[in-house]
Amino acid sequence: MASHKILVIDDSNVIRNMVRDMLPKGNFEVLEAKDGVQGLNLIRQERPNLIMLDFLLPRMSGWEVYQQIQASQELQTIPLVLMSGRKEEVTEKLQEPFEFFEFVQKPFDQKELIDAIKAAMAKAKRRPVSMATAAPADGAAPAGDIQALNEKLARMQAEIDGLKKQMAQILAFIKQKLR
Repeated sequence: MASHKILVIDDSNVIRNMVRDMLPKGNFEVLEAKDGVQGLNLIRQERPNLIMLDFLLPRMSGWEVYQQIQASQELQTIPLVLMSGRKEEVTEKLQEPFEFFEFVQKPFDQKELIDAIKAAMAKAKRRPVSMATAAPADGAAPAGDIQALNEKLARMQAEIDGLKKQMAQILAFIKQKLR
């Protein structure tokens, strides 16, 4: 029985197999998801010891999966390696230096993968314990309520970001028509 579960969320079967082959043989159970929805479900069901997340995914993007992970006090403690062939797509949404997760650029070799996993684990250990996981004082909201509110806040922020983008597109269209 494997003692460590590693979840690889990537729409490319080649990348999923490559990661599986590059990991040291032994105590690893590699779980695979081919899209963001399947990946998020596996994260919640299996509670992996490490998540390797592609940033561009079908059905639910890696960015949306990342936001869901960050909105959950329980899930954000899992070490995370973000993968992408284009780092600028990640840095467009998340500013460097990446404080609580590691990034590896595709294509990567075994040494880069192992180094990214080690760095992600170190960064996860440095993450401060969230206030929601601490015992609430009298009259304070239970941690579950806080987690639900944080998840709702993350969804609302993603919606706001989408609306801002749409507004900018509409404004550009109007300006173009007024010329």
